[in-house]
Amino acid sequence: MSNPSTTPARTKKRNLAIGSGVVAAALLFGWFSYSATKPEATASGPSSSDAVAEVSPAPQDDTYAQLAKLARRDAKDPLAQGRADAPVVLIEYADFRCGFCGKFARDTEPDLVKKYVDAGKLRIEWRNFPIFGEESEAAARGAWAAGQQGKFWEFHAAAYEEGAKEKGFGDDRLKALARQAGVADVDCFVRDVASEDARKAVSRDQEEAYGLGATSTPSFLINGRPIAGAQPAETFTQAIDAALATAAGGAK
Repeated sequence: MSNPSTTPARTKKRNLAIGSGVVAAALLFGWFSYSATKPEATASGPSSSDAVAEVSPAPQDDTYAQLAKLARRDAKDPLAQGRADAPVVLIEYADFRCGFCGKFARDTEPDLVKKYVDAGKLRIEWRNFPIFGEESEAAARGAWAAGQQGKFWEFHAAAYEEGAKEKGFGDDRLKALARQAGVADVDCFVRDVASEDARKAVSRDQEEAYGLGATSTPSFLINGRPIAGAQPAETFTQAIDAALATAAGGAK
């Protein structure tokens, strides 16, 4: 799990309020961040039982219900995959320069897509959360721009390939990633990357994450339950299965 140095501007953003559940969410994310990085966890990596505990604290049903409302469920959202009415929504706040985000994208997410998204049980909604400087911001705008041509997830895959982040996210590199992703109109892509719409879209996602108290990447919400860091795959499958069971119970 990665986190940047703190700046006054970022500190101000972290104090943004987006609802009555924000204070509780900030405490939850802070606790999960500590749990994911405490010495006994980093020494050998969190065990599956530890990881499950990190998403199963004392009941916070009201908070989780409020945070679950952050799911946009927009069927036309190019930065999402899965049915808009899926019973479970996983929101991911991530940075393309984050190595742990890349690990999740390569090692865990594809299996979640096969097991849950393709079955109509899970929706994944991406939130750009650039926290590592100008190239993070540029990559986030590039991802958004690729999405305007229906190629967000292809860009996402290209940007998270092993060794991709080491090549940087300068202007030429973004164009190369767009071509690799199959973006049809690269000139339009370049204009979109530099557009005010791109900046506003990225800022919206970023401020949402800071408002929740997230200070590191990747951070997740699964039907409102926070998970911090690229936890073992079992953490996600068990959290999704629990959310599915809860959703099924509520539907009876």
